[in-house]
Amino acid sequence: MTTDDPIRTAVGERDETAPERPRFPIRLYDTTLRDGLGMEGISLSLEDKLVLARKLDEMGVHYIEGGYPGSNPKDADFFRRAHELGLRHAQLVAFGSTRRAGGDAATDPAIAAVLDAKTPVITIVGKSSARQVVDVLETSEEENLSMIADSVRHLVARGREVVFDAEHYFDGFRDDPEYALATLRAAEKAGARTVTLCDTNGGSLPDEIVIGVRSARSAVACEIGIHVHNDADIAVANTLLAVQAGATQVQACVNGWGERTGNANMISVVANLKLKLGIEVVSDEQLARLTETARFADELANMIPNRSQPYVGQSAFAHKAGLHVAAITKSAGSYTHVDPERVGNTERVLVSELSGRRNIVEKLREQGVELELTETQARAVLAQVKEQEARGFQYESSEASFELLVRRSLGGYRAPFDLEDFLIVERRRHGRDDDESEMQAEAMVKVRVGERLSQTAADGNGPVSALDLAVRRALLESYPDLKRVHLLDYKVRIINPSGGADAAVRVLIESSDGLSLWRTVGASTDVIEASWMALQDAYEHWLFHHGREPQRADRAAPRD
Repeated sequence: MTTDDPIRTAVGERDETAPERPRFPIRLYDTTLRDGLGMEGISLSLEDKLVLARKLDEMGVHYIEGGYPGSNPKDADFFRRAHELGLRHAQLVAFGSTRRAGGDAATDPAIAAVLDAKTPVITIVGKSSARQVVDVLETSEEENLSMIADSVRHLVARGREVVFDAEHYFDGFRDDPEYALATLRAAEKAGARTVTLCDTNGGSLPDEIVIGVRSARSAVACEIGIHVHNDADIAVANTLLAVQAGATQVQACVNGWGERTGNANMISVVANLKLKLGIEVVSDEQLARLTETARFADELANMIPNRSQPYVGQSAFAHKAGLHVAAITKSAGSYTHVDPERVGNTERVLVSELSGRRNIVEKLREQGVELELTETQARAVLAQVKEQEARGFQYESSEASFELLVRRSLGGYRAPFDLEDFLIVERRRHGRDDDESEMQAEAMVKVRVGERLSQTAADGNGPVSALDLAVRRALLESYPDLKRVHLLDYKVRIINPSGGADAAVRVLIESSDGLSLWRTVGASTDVIEASWMALQDAYEHWLFHHGREPQRADRAAPRD
C-alpha cells in the first residue's frame, strides 16, 4: 500500500491495531429475486424467477437468494421447484427472520419455513439498531440478542450455513456502536458463518461505511458481508469501499433493482471488482455475460433498459462528438475506460448535430453498410443530418433511417414505393348503449409501386393504426413477403413542449421480421406525418434489404 494514494490511505488494506483475522475470498451474493423485487413496477412470475436464477448462475454469482418462503406461496413454490435449476456454480439461499420475541426458534413458523426450503444456506435478518429494537420490535435489547443467537444456533444445528443480515447496522452503529457490534458477536458465537452489515436506509456516507466495516472486522472473526441501498446514489461506491475495508461477501441486485431507489448494482459491482480492483470474483467468460444478463433481466421484467447504465448500457461506450470519433478511429479505446468487449458490450458511433464527417463513415461501417463515400459525399450527408436534427429528427438510435438518409442522398437510389396521397377520417361512433361511444379512424391511401397504383382503405383504432393497415394492404399486393414485418414499439416524444398545441413531435418505431430488428424516426408538427415518415422508413428499409422484385399486376394499374 502506498501512502500517497488518498483513497487507499483513507480505506486501508487492514486495521493495523486489530488482531490478525482469517482471509476469505470475495463472494457474490445476489438478492435480486427477493430484495430486488421490492422495486416499484417489477413483478416476476415463478417461471421468470427460475429462468433468471439460471442466468445468475451462468454469470458466476456464488449465492442466489431465492426469496422468503414464509411470506407468500410463489416463493415457497420456487424452492419446491429449485431442483429443476441444476445450478453449477451458485448455492441457493432461503431468506427469513429471527424468531419472534418471547418465542422459541424450534417452533417459530418463520424458522420452520426456511428449513422447509431445504437450501444449503439460510439468511436470517435481525435488528442491529437498539432504537429499532425498542421502537419497532417493542422488546428489550437483551431479548433481541437472544432472538439472534437462538435462531442462528437452531439453524446451524440442522446443518445449514447461516448468514446473519444485521438490519440497520450502520444507523445503529451511529447511535450505539457497542450494541450494534454486540448483535454481530451474538450471531458469530451462535455459529453464523457471515454477518452482513446492512445500510438499510441507504443514507450512509463512504466514511461511515469504512468505519462501520473496520469496527465489525475488529469485533468478529467470521466473514463480513455488505448490503447497501442506493438512496444517496453511492451504493456501488460504498460497496467497493466496504470490500477494501474488509467485507468479503457482497450483496447486490442486477441492474440496481430494489425498493425505493434500489440496491447496489450487481453488474457494476462485479465489473469494478474484477476490472478496477483486480479481484477475480468471476472468470473472463462470466464477465463477458454481464451485458447479456443485464438486458435479459430487464426484458424479463418488461422494464425499459437504462441506456446510460455503466458497462452494459447501450450508450455506455457510444461516441457522439466528432473529436472523440476522430480519436478512436486512430486509436481504439481513446475514450473508453475499459474494453467494452470484456463485459459483452460494444463501442458505438453516434450520428448527430455534434458529429464530424468521420462519424458518418464509422457509423456506416459499424452498421455493416457497404458504402464508400467520397469526402464531398460525407460532408453533404453530415450537412443533411444536421439540417434534419434541427427539424427534430434524431438518428442516434434510428440506424435504419440513417442508412436510408445516406442512400437517398446518393445518386441512383430508387425507392421501392411512393405514398402519393392519403386521407384519414375520424369519427365518434355510438354503441348500443347511448352512454357508450368510441373513436374510429379510417384511412384511404394511394400507393405506387413502379407502374402499379393501388388504392386501399382500412379501419383502425386510431389514425396511425388505420394508415399503417391501409399502406400494408397496398404494399402486400406487390410485396407479399412484407407480411413477415411487424411493429414492436411505437413512441411519441414532444420535442419542444413550450410550443403547446403547435409543438413538434418525434416518432420512434421499432420493427422486426422475426430475425432482425431495426429502428426508424420521423419528425413533424403533425403527429400523423411524423408517424408516416417513421413507418415509411421501416418498410422501405426492409424492402431494400430483403424484398424481392415487386410482383407484376395481372393488368395495367389505373392512373390518375
